[in-house]
Order: sequence, then C-alpha cells, then structure tokens
Amino acid sequence: MALAVCVLFDAVGERLVRGLWARMEDAGIGSLASHTHGHHLPHISYAVLREWDLDRVHETLGNLPCHRTFSANAQGTVVFPRGRVALAVAVPAEVAIRQNLVTSALVGTGAQLHKYYRASSWIPHVSVATRTPGTLLPVAVNAISDVLPVNLTVTRAALVDTATGKLWPLPGVP
Repeated sequence: MALAVCVLFDAVGERLVRGLWARMEDAGIGSLASHTHGHHLPHISYAVLREWDLDRVHETLGNLPCHRTFSANAQGTVVFPRGRVALAVAVPAEVAIRQNLVTSALVGTGAQLHKYYRASSWIPHVSVATRTPGTLLPVAVNAISDVLPVNLTVTRAALVDTATGKLWPLPGVP
C-alpha cells in the first residue's frame, strides 16, 4: 500500500490514456484499467509514499503554492523493470522544480518517500501497462507509438491511496 501525489489530465488526455489502456487489454497486456482495484486514473505521480500521516501530508500539500496547468508532451515509450510500460513525457523545467518542492515538503512531514521519486531519480511518465511479458513488449511499444506524439494537459491534482483508489482532491496543482 502507498499514497501517491498525482497530477491529473483534462478530459481529452484522460480519454487518450484510457484508450491506450484498452489497446493493451485487447492485446492481452495488463494495464492500469485492470490493475489491482481497477479505479486508477490517468496521471503523472509527483511522489509515492511508503509511510505517511495523511492529515499532515494533506495539510502540507494544501499550504504549497498553487500553479497553473501545464502540458506534458508524450514523445516516446519507457520500459521500467518488471515489464512496466509508460509514456515518456517531457515537462516544463518548472514542473521538475515543483516535484522537488512537493517531495521535500512531504519528507518534512516525516513521510517515507519511495526512492524513485527523489529529485535525482524522478522520471516523469504516464503508466500504461503493468507486468508486460518480454515477448509482448514490442506489441505494447508499437501500440503506444501508433498514437505519438501527444500533448496531455494537467489540470488538477489529488492524493491517491494506491491500494484502494480512494482519492483526496488537492486545492490546486502543486
């Protein structure tokens, strides 16, 4: 179980990512549509926490400055260990600074940050497939390549319990 700080897309971006999930499922590749609780939203994670105090995390994030929406440009595919396939997204430099601000603030609450979300390790991405067998990696990559490049607009943010899909909207985009 983990708690994630996620930035979420407008309706167009959400439909596009859900369409990719459907393409994966049709090809016999598990996507976030069927992963765990099945309530996942298309997103980019700023942070994933292993341990946290929900009230402190929520209050701290609510006190951070709110920023305007931004574009995440998906121009390729990235494959992570254990067959996780994602859209590789380019984000404005200020977003990397925001992500660092968010994770620093969360660590200040006593939360335990997953190592891949430290500022020096964070790779902005949009998860598409989970546990893709090696033989199906070309299928996943080709399905994604067929729709690239795409521009995704981030419009809001939320805390998400990854075990249940429960969502706590945040007042702005940190």
